[in-house]
Amino acid sequence: MNFPVLLAAGDNPLKAVGETFGWHPQLFLSQVVLFVILALVLKKFAYAPLLAMLDKRKAQIAESLENAEKTRKELANAQAKSQELIGQAGQQATKIIEEARAAAAKIAEIERQKAIADAATIIAKAKQASEAELARMKGELRQEFGRLVVAAASRATGDILSADQKGRLADDAVRQLAA
Repeated sequence: MNFPVLLAAGDNPLKAVGETFGWHPQLFLSQVVLFVILALVLKKFAYAPLLAMLDKRKAQIAESLENAEKTRKELANAQAKSQELIGQAGQQATKIIEEARAAAAKIAEIERQKAIADAATIIAKAKQASEAELARMKGELRQEFGRLVVAAASRATGDILSADQKGRLADDAVRQLAA
């Protein structure tokens, strides 16, 4: 305030200020009432919804942050679980491969043993057939040799040998051939 104006006003300085600046108590009081009404209306219809919206957004942001943290933890758990499952799958795959290799080696060994047994059977049959053929050929050879000996002896003696003598001569020749 202006001090010289207050001194000039005399006995009531407020009245002097009011007259100087045009202050009227009725207007001032009505403006105060209007301001209070306006403040209450704004509080109820502007500030309250605005504050409610801000609180709601604040709650949504907090919930979103909680959900993000929860999702991050779930993702970390899922990644750990997937790594564990991948490790288990790798171990199972290695085990299955080893089992398959062992089974293949076992089957190969069984097949090899079977082939050896089949080959031995074939060789034994061939040997038996060969021995039978050799025995048959020896028998035929003895008969032929005996016949040739008898024929040679008959030519040498001039067909004077009896059938009994020819048989003994063939038997002797075969015995000497065997010895």
